[in-house]
Amino acid sequence: MRAMVITPDGGLAPADLPTPEPGPGEVLVEVAAAGVNRADLLQLQGLHPPPPGAAEHPGLEVSGRIAALGEGVDGWGVGDEVCALLDGGGYASHAIARADTLLRVPDGVSLVDAAALPEAMATVWSNLVHVAGLSATDNTGRTVLVHGGSGGIGTTAIQLLRATGAVVLTTAGGPARVARCEALGAYGIDHRSEDFVERAREATGERGVDVVLDVVGAKYLDRNLRALAPHGRLVVIGMQKGTTGELDLSRVLSRWLSIHGTVLRRRPPEEKAAIVADLCERAWRYLDRGEVRPVVQDRLPLVEAAEAHRMMADGEVFGKVLLLP
Repeated sequence: MRAMVITPDGGLAPADLPTPEPGPGEVLVEVAAAGVNRADLLQLQGLHPPPPGAAEHPGLEVSGRIAALGEGVDGWGVGDEVCALLDGGGYASHAIARADTLLRVPDGVSLVDAAALPEAMATVWSNLVHVAGLSATDNTGRTVLVHGGSGGIGTTAIQLLRATGAVVLTTAGGPARVARCEALGAYGIDHRSEDFVERAREATGERGVDVVLDVVGAKYLDRNLRALAPHGRLVVIGMQKGTTGELDLSRVLSRWLSIHGTVLRRRPPEEKAAIVADLCERAWRYLDRGEVRPVVQDRLPLVEAAEAHRMMADGEVFGKVLLLP
């Protein structure tokens, strides 16, 4: 198979590797497209290694057709069109996926664009519903601040929250990105020129938001807490602007706030399987009904993976970039 492997200097290069064989409970996917995520950039820097036993080359999500079944796989057949959450190895013509992390391609979504869904949907759903305690069906009256609304996670979160009735505020950089976030259903805040704490409090009658979904990290810690309503929850899923911040515990205690941090890739296999099962049961309906759609900026050949990483690092991407073998 053809794959993009990590070079000793932290770059990417094409290589021919043996096509893997699926083990018990696994399938081999002939890849139609692979999603690019910030975690892939971190892996090249040695900051986000794959779990033991996973492929060493990047790629946390793919779409494609099942090429072979491992022992004990039920409910799927060779030729089935799927998208899948991976531990690694998606930047390739073929990838191994556990059968319990497979998802069917939603109605109205192309096989290629389905590669933009597994990582974003699993991250958004697990953090907003399982961690933040939002409803899977009706969030009328709830307010959520989503940082990084123009990214793959942000565009998915905005749509899913709006589909369940929540009021969504989101930060983005520059008027053009703010406008595109607003077109998805959010109240846009330009973090370059506006104070998101003031905007959040104005929009909620000084109460604050119920949940903050944060990809920024330490730089926003204090302001995120000030933006929360009493009993609010801050869910941190990224550290783009630092890992260490100062915490005012009096604000946390006096307003009954809670802070949560999660990383999807390092969850045990059984937890990932449970998230995917819940996506199938309760979240995929929003995709089938067209209320949530993958937002894809570009589709590049797999050999241009380094260019996709540059686009993401430079902030040029709105939504997702996909790599096509």
